[in-house]
Amino acid sequence: MDSVMPAQEPAVDDKDDDVDLPPEDTDGIAYISSTRKRDSIKDDSEDLKPVIDGMDGIKISQGLGLQDFDLIRVIGRGSYAKVLLVRLKKNDQVYAMKVVKKELVHDDEDIDWVQTEKHVFEQASSNPFLVGLHSCFQTTSRLFLVIEYVNGGDLMFHMQRQRKLPEEHARFYAAEICIALNFLHDRGIIYRDLKLDNVLLDADGHIKLTDYGMCKEGLGPGDTTSTFCGTPNYIAPEILRGEEYGFSVDWWALGVLMFEMMAGRSPFDIITDNPDMNTEDYLFQVILEKPIRIPRFLSVKASHVLKGFLNKDPKERLGCRPQTGFSDIKSHAFFRSIDWDLLEKKQALPPFQPQITDDYGLDNFDTQFTSEPVQLTPDDEDVIKRIDQSEFEGFEYINPLLLSTEESV
Repeated sequence: MDSVMPAQEPAVDDKDDDVDLPPEDTDGIAYISSTRKRDSIKDDSEDLKPVIDGMDGIKISQGLGLQDFDLIRVIGRGSYAKVLLVRLKKNDQVYAMKVVKKELVHDDEDIDWVQTEKHVFEQASSNPFLVGLHSCFQTTSRLFLVIEYVNGGDLMFHMQRQRKLPEEHARFYAAEICIALNFLHDRGIIYRDLKLDNVLLDADGHIKLTDYGMCKEGLGPGDTTSTFCGTPNYIAPEILRGEEYGFSVDWWALGVLMFEMMAGRSPFDIITDNPDMNTEDYLFQVILEKPIRIPRFLSVKASHVLKGFLNKDPKERLGCRPQTGFSDIKSHAFFRSIDWDLLEKKQALPPFQPQITDDYGLDNFDTQFTSEPVQLTPDDEDVIKRIDQSEFEGFEYINPLLLSTEESV
C-alpha cells in the first residue's frame, strides 16, 4: 500500500522517467560491497554510454559523478525516485543509486525533505541495521544518492512466498528492528515508515531498514510533531486523531509488522464485498475503533507483546515510557531469549539466509523492476532553466569512513 507522504514530499511525476523508487523503498547496499564476478549477468552500461556522455558537460558536482559508475539494473521505483543497481568502476564495488529529479523538488519544504533524507542516510551509516550512504552528487537535472546495496530482498518479498513466519524468525527480525529504531530515536529521529517493504535482508539474513523519506528530525525528549503521514495500514491512532505525536508511532508500526509476520495478515484486514467498507476512511475507522483480535495459534508471549505494541493509547504502549521504553521492550518475555549484546554486535545467527543465485541477488527483486531497460531520459533544457541550482548547494557528499578504504583497494 502506498505511503501517505508528509507535506514536504515532492509530488508524483507521471512521466515514465528516472524519478522513481524501489518496490516502494528497496534502496539498499553495503560499503563492504560485494566484488562479485561480472560475466553471468548482462548489464546495460554500454547501452547507457551515449546518455551518460551527454550528461558529462553538465555535471556540477566535484568528485564522483555518473561517469564513475556502470549502471546495471533497475531494482525499484516509487513516486519520486528510481533506484538503480550500479558498480563503481574504480574498484568494482556494487551499490544502489537513488535518482531524484530536481524538477520535483520545487519549494522550500521539498528541499528540506531531501536534505533530511540525506542527513539520516549519513547518520545511518554507523548502524549495522540501517542502510547507509556512500556518496551524493548532482547534475543540473538530477540528484544522486549512492547507498548500500542489500541483496537479500525485502520482507514483503519473502512474506509473499512464505505467508507467515515462525515466531522465532519474527522475534529475531523484530529485535534487530528495535535496535535500529532506538538508534534513530536516540538521535531525535522518528522513522515514520516502518513496513514490510522497507525491511531488507542482507546476504547473511540480518535486517536493514531503508528509505528515510518520511523521517522527522530534531526531536528532543518530550518533543512532538503533527504531520499526517505514513503508509495507511501502519498509521498509528494518534496520527489519525490529529494529535501531536512522538516516537510512539514507530512502536505502533512495529506491532503491525510483527502481527503481519506471525499471523500472515494485517491486524486490520477488511474482507468484504461492500465498496463502502473497502476505503481508506473505513480502514482508519477500524484502526481507531475496532479491538485487535490476536490469532489463537500464537503463543501467550507473542500475544502479549502484540497487545503491548498495538495499544491505541501511546502513553500505555510498549516502548513508550519515558526513560525506560527501550528497556521495557528488551525485558519483555517475548524477547527473553534474545542476547541483546550479541545482537547489537551483529553476531547473533540469523534464522534464515536468503538465496543468492546470481552475481547480484537479483532473484530477490521484483521482475517488474529488474526487467525494465536501464535508462535516464534526456534532459529538458526548458525545465532545467526553471531550476534554482543554488537550492542544491552543498548536496555533494562522500562518506569519510570510505575514503581510506577505497583508496587502498
